[in-house]
Amino acid sequence: MADLLLELFSEEIPARMQAVSLEHLQNSLQKNLGITTSKGFVTPRRLAVIIKNLPATQPDITTELKGPKIDAPEAALNGFLKKNNLALEQLEKRDGVYFAITHQKGKPTVEILKTIIEDIFVKFPWPKSMRWGAGSAIWVRPLHSILCIFDGQIVPIEFAGIKAGNVTYGHRFLAPQAITINKPEEYEVALEKAFVIADRQKRKALIGSQAEEAVKVKNLVVKEDNALLEEVVGLVEYPQVFVGKIDDKFMDLPPEVLTMVMRSHQKYFALQDSACSLSPYFLITSNMKTDDKGKAIIVGNERVLRARFADARFFWETDRKKPLSQWAEGLKTVTYHAKLGTVAEKVERVKNLALALADYVSGADRSLVSRASELCKADLVTGMVGEFAELQGTMGRYYALQQNGKQEIVDAIRDHYKPVGASDNVPNAPVSVCVALADKLDTLISMFAIGEKPTGSKDPFALRRAALGVIRIILENNLRLPLQKFFSCPPLTTIAIHKAHEKLVKKTEEKLQEPHKIGKYLSISETAYEDIPEDAAGKLTSSLLDFFHDRLKVQLRDSGIRHDVINAVLNEKDDDLLLLKMRAVALQEFMQGQDSINLLAAYKRATNILVAEEKKDKVSYGGQKPDISILEQPEEKTLALLLEKLESMLNNLKNQEKFTESMTKLSELRQPVDEFFEKIMVNSDKKDLRSARLCLLSWLKNIMDSIADFAQIEG
Repeated sequence: MADLLLELFSEEIPARMQAVSLEHLQNSLQKNLGITTSKGFVTPRRLAVIIKNLPATQPDITTELKGPKIDAPEAALNGFLKKNNLALEQLEKRDGVYFAITHQKGKPTVEILKTIIEDIFVKFPWPKSMRWGAGSAIWVRPLHSILCIFDGQIVPIEFAGIKAGNVTYGHRFLAPQAITINKPEEYEVALEKAFVIADRQKRKALIGSQAEEAVKVKNLVVKEDNALLEEVVGLVEYPQVFVGKIDDKFMDLPPEVLTMVMRSHQKYFALQDSACSLSPYFLITSNMKTDDKGKAIIVGNERVLRARFADARFFWETDRKKPLSQWAEGLKTVTYHAKLGTVAEKVERVKNLALALADYVSGADRSLVSRASELCKADLVTGMVGEFAELQGTMGRYYALQQNGKQEIVDAIRDHYKPVGASDNVPNAPVSVCVALADKLDTLISMFAIGEKPTGSKDPFALRRAALGVIRIILENNLRLPLQKFFSCPPLTTIAIHKAHEKLVKKTEEKLQEPHKIGKYLSISETAYEDIPEDAAGKLTSSLLDFFHDRLKVQLRDSGIRHDVINAVLNEKDDDLLLLKMRAVALQEFMQGQDSINLLAAYKRATNILVAEEKKDKVSYGGQKPDISILEQPEEKTLALLLEKLESMLNNLKNQEKFTESMTKLSELRQPVDEFFEKIMVNSDKKDLRSARLCLLSWLKNIMDSIADFAQIEG
């Protein structure tokens, strides 16, 4: 057994590609070599894998090929020999049949490795790649060397005009000399001596420990930013952490601006004091070890940061010279989507939706909702957001605050993008809820209307995230929204806007001053849309509702509700998401008891009997109630009387949305149903009695189905 070491040394690999590319390299090697473990290394300039205990030679292979019978015609035998390039002496006779036995000696693993690894290189799925020089090979960045050794020898790999050897290189500046590696176990130690921490997790831990030590003396903590940490780990090979100071004159800028300038441009970590307020210090992760303990590095980075903050101050002061309402005028020149017009037109649609939603959000002031909607996107054309798109909403809030905007409005401007991820909070102030829901619903409706639905692998407009955001806002704020009403919000459905747009441009251009601006639909007569298919809006609504149902299933499953329970309460026309959740929670609690297990078994038994007998009789017993006077035995009469009593009670409880109470009442059926199946023979010789009993089972099934689709419940 021997170990394999493979390293590809190149120019800097983008940080975002490093972890996934290493994973692909490891998985590909493991799959092709039939193993399950390997150790991977990745730095900005190298991908490497060590695989232990591979056999030096592949096992011998013996194959047995069945031929014709011994008494078969000579032509059949000759054909078999010719087809398989065999001689008669190579055949064995066994049980009256010829067999060809071949023995193939196992190849040296080195030969196998060459073929496997070269094929992996050629097919490597980089998100972005390049060619360099005169060669035709493709890699993420120009490749400088390949190190590949196995069992004490170099594997003769060749790729991109480079032949494999046993040499690697250390830190670009601190130890650029070639390093000879004779054994895989030498690799990590040799690189560390050359100022390269090859193990990504070790570099990450080293950054964390150095950062903790650096800020301890100042009584500060690092502002948590896992995404930045993952990126910084991919930018350095030998991390050295230093603390720099922010010039006091910039500390009056909003903390979000300071933090964004540091992380976006310079990859610095912000530091906070014990009260979680931004401190006037920052953390630098350098790739250099210096004799002056980083003093020159700190001074240089502080100088660069001052210039960055000066730019931010310019944007901050310039943006505040105009009220937010004037900035909103600039949205008329910003295209939202080629088929949906400008951002200003989107804002108008959001405003209409938000006002409609205000009727369903308790405490939502319509005048505040209207104003917040008008201003929510205004900061998109400001200088600060133009430089730092991540600050959209945040800067709008600051600018609105400066202009003495009402607190509800400024909070809605900031929060209408929320939630932006699974860990983000949802807005809960009434005005914020209205605007946030309207923004996401408009995006979904508009994109679905123009055919920009997500596919299995692509979702360029983040529509799944938008739908999950809508669902979370609804569920976490306990909102009762008839979603389908908003899918066709007045005055016209979004699908009509899109479908009619091209026709209006061609047919009524002379009637419109600006036919390219779809927002004019608000003043166009609905007669302009007469040739829109009548079912277009219906199809849009159905498609959107299905999409929301799929996302709701994910959300409920993540909260611990069984998939079969979700399917049991999910009706294809239900659009009240909170109601669906309430029903799912009540049903799941009910299904945890013994009564429900027995009742479910009875339901399935009743269903099976009905299916079989309806097929035999060629008649449906659904919707029919039995004539109780025909029933003979006490068990069936008891069940019938209980069903009659429960039917009205369950309907009342359902109308009052008391689902837990409905389940409790339903459990009263357990004993009478058990006794019915124990004592009663459904297929009586008496035709009328048999029919009454089948109707009784149908009645039982219908009552249970009115609570949930128990056919979906498993087990």
